[in-house]
Amino acid sequence: MHWACILLPQLALDTVLRGRSDADSPLVLVSGPSQRRVLQAVNPAAAALGLRAGQRLTAAHALAEGFSCVAADPARIEQVQQLLAAWAYRFSAQVSLHYPRALLMEVGSSLQLFGPWPAFEARLRQELQALGLRHRIVLASNPVAARMLVNAHDGLAATCPEQTRAALLRMPLTRIGLPPESAEAFARMGLRRLAEVLALPREALARRFPAQVQLHLDQLLGLRSLGLAFYQPPDRFESRLELNFDVESHQALLFPLRRLLNDLAAFLAGRDCGVQRFVLHLEHGEGPDTLLKVGLLAAERDPAMLFELARGRLESLRIPAPVRNLRLLAEDLPAFVPQHQALFDPRAQQAQPWQQLRERLRARLGDGAVKGLCAAADHRPEHASLAVEQSTRPNLHIAPGSRPGWLLPQAQALPWRALRYQGQAERIESGWWDGGDVRRDYYRIETREGLRGWAYEDLSRPGTLWLQGWFA
Repeated sequence: MHWACILLPQLALDTVLRGRSDADSPLVLVSGPSQRRVLQAVNPAAAALGLRAGQRLTAAHALAEGFSCVAADPARIEQVQQLLAAWAYRFSAQVSLHYPRALLMEVGSSLQLFGPWPAFEARLRQELQALGLRHRIVLASNPVAARMLVNAHDGLAATCPEQTRAALLRMPLTRIGLPPESAEAFARMGLRRLAEVLALPREALARRFPAQVQLHLDQLLGLRSLGLAFYQPPDRFESRLELNFDVESHQALLFPLRRLLNDLAAFLAGRDCGVQRFVLHLEHGEGPDTLLKVGLLAAERDPAMLFELARGRLESLRIPAPVRNLRLLAEDLPAFVPQHQALFDPRAQQAQPWQQLRERLRARLGDGAVKGLCAAADHRPEHASLAVEQSTRPNLHIAPGSRPGWLLPQAQALPWRALRYQGQAERIESGWWDGGDVRRDYYRIETREGLRGWAYEDLSRPGTLWLQGWFA
């Protein structure tokens, strides 16, 4: 088996930075009681001011000014970890959050699908970077070894037990997950690396150290297995993002909205599904939330597409009060069926699928502005189709080209002359049951300009030719 470990060394800080549009400005993450605040992490801009993790907040204010302080939020960190697990579930069915700030994935069975490990690793890094998470990745033959090796390596690929053992033997004892008191005892004995500990008699180690130490060493070398609880994706997506300040403009909401929808797309890809309806809650300081409901006619999961639709509806929404937080809730998650495309699609960069164009029009013009057509069981052309809320498969089969694609709102009188007639007349007599009885003879006509139309003579009032539609 091949186990990959993704370590997120700055998860708490990245959780804050990924939701801010001013991530390049000095920012520190603080923790501890209000009387004794301590800097837990600093971003590069804050480090350039001389700030470092472990400093007292009062000392940091005395040293520099002009930086922002944000309190660490364990609930938000857990939410991002769950999002990361949902994202990883796309690549492996065995995903575990056994260790904090780390993700374990069994990738041996995924290499045939996602390519050799170097290409697979490059894809993981690219998508993690898009999620705004700094990371280190190591591949090893067992999960415990992968987790401990990532403490000192980034990009190491030990693809067999022999390579994994060789890499572990060089590891310092302080980086392999031993209890602090045991690591200190080994240091007092003059032992610094794992190879020196394994050279000692096993019986001597069992007498001098707790059984937990020997168990951990066996798991590290793959001699015993570690029981892991594997991640199972939930049936709904919910994410909440706290804004830096009260927001009153639509434009300032676009960046956090894009981040929420990118997280939703990562979650959907992990579950191999799409979203058909989701609700964006605009939380205010006072009063009820403002709800932005987005409904699609078909399941989608492209983040750019979801953002475009949500932005179109957001820009037309009246915000009654400043927005303090954003919360995205998606519960309608049907199966996603990708659209089939031709291998050689001409002008692919300019073409746009009808489904995406339809959703964009609905977002811009409103749900009632774009309708589908459904065939009806009626011979009268003006009653042969019905406007429906969404495009559905017609229950009647109509021969292609038998009816014009464009029907005029009102029939127009035509001169009988200067027209060419194609074929015989088609008689339609129908509508006696609803008071709209018609008796007509329909002709296919062609004008001097080459336009092909559909015209009829009303048998109840003969003598006039009426144009009802045009053929493509």
